[in-house]
Amino acid sequence: MTTDHRAQVDELLADYRRSRDQLASVQRDLAGITASATSPDGAVTATVGAQGALTDLELTDAAYRLRPAQLAQVVLRTAQEAAARAAERTYRTLSPVLPAGTDPEALVRGTADLRPDEFAPPPVERRRRAVEDDEDFEQRDWLNVETSGGPR
Repeated sequence: MTTDHRAQVDELLADYRRSRDQLASVQRDLAGITASATSPDGAVTATVGAQGALTDLELTDAAYRLRPAQLAQVVLRTAQEAAARAAERTYRTLSPVLPAGTDPEALVRGTADLRPDEFAPPPVERRRRAVEDDEDFEQRDWLNVETSGGPR
């Protein structure tokens, strides 16, 4: 290999190593992202990781005074707020290493270069169970049916 080519290969390897080091650093930063939010009344504090998964939930005595449905709503809203904060930190961590003009939010969602019609979920078809008209469970003696499913 000529000296000129050797220098080019060395430069390419050095660039590659710098890119890997930067990627490893970003991955460590992303793995360390957490965010917390506390409900306005202070009853609930939710902590999530970088992906928005709940990692900790703290309930104060005030939480136990709420009705179950109210508490569930407070927990959900608080966890969503924490997830939004974690997402914002994720976007800020990714922005410096992305090509100019790349939307970090779209990248994280997996839609960076797609049109909305390309990533919209397909419509869910709900299948109804066919009910036979002659099904009459009123007339069945459930106590006289063996494990095999047939009558005794």
